[in-house]
Amino acid sequence: MNEQNWKSRTELLLGTESVSVLNNAHVLIAGVGGVGGFAAEQLCRAGVGSLTLVDNDIVQPTNLNRQIAALNSTQGRLKVEVLGDRLRDINPEINLNVLSDYLDADTIPQILKGKIDFIVDAIDTLTPKVLLLKYASGKGYSVVSSMGSGGKTDPSLITSDDISNSHHCRFAYMIRKYLHRYGIREGITVVYSPEQVVKKKVVEVTGLRNKRSVVGTISYMPAIFGCLCAAIVVRKLTGLENITSPET
Repeated sequence: MNEQNWKSRTELLLGTESVSVLNNAHVLIAGVGGVGGFAAEQLCRAGVGSLTLVDNDIVQPTNLNRQIAALNSTQGRLKVEVLGDRLRDINPEINLNVLSDYLDADTIPQILKGKIDFIVDAIDTLTPKVLLLKYASGKGYSVVSSMGSGGKTDPSLITSDDISNSHHCRFAYMIRKYLHRYGIREGITVVYSPEQVVKKKVVEVTGLRNKRSVVGTISYMPAIFGCLCAAIVVRKLTGLENITSPET
């Protein structure tokens, strides 16, 4: 094993062919805050050769408790730019497309042009999330969508399934409700937790675009959601999801 090759440990685990598949893959991450930021880094470290980061938000003080791009030194900068610098420092050869765009009915078709092998939906606001999932589903894109990690503390309850099987997650319920209006009931993989959110951990807010409330968060939950999203992408792209572990 060549210890000078930064992908050598991944190659030892997954094999040369899988490393090549990942290197030739293009994954789009919509929303690079708590969940999306960690998902993007795991995909970069796994050797995904092309990443598109989409987010129009800047780093703010309240992001420090959970977002990988959030440091005191990065306050006020666009999250996609901060994360882009970090990913290039991990893999200088990565093909990176950084978009500080807001996802809506007009921008989504333009952003989702060309070869995209997988979409990680880490948007935390309802309207753009539904629009992205609607468009991606209609065009046949492979998608993994993160549901709500806020207000929850138990990582052992985090799981993944088809959206039609998600339960006891208020955010997932709302997403299903709106997608049903477009005739979409299944076919989207989601990462979610059925852990119940205590109402007093949620506060109503005004003046924020497409956001009516703010939920309390803890450092590790969005990270685990993001890591699971990245794992689903890697396993599906390389065919690992179809391999059953041998009995020991």
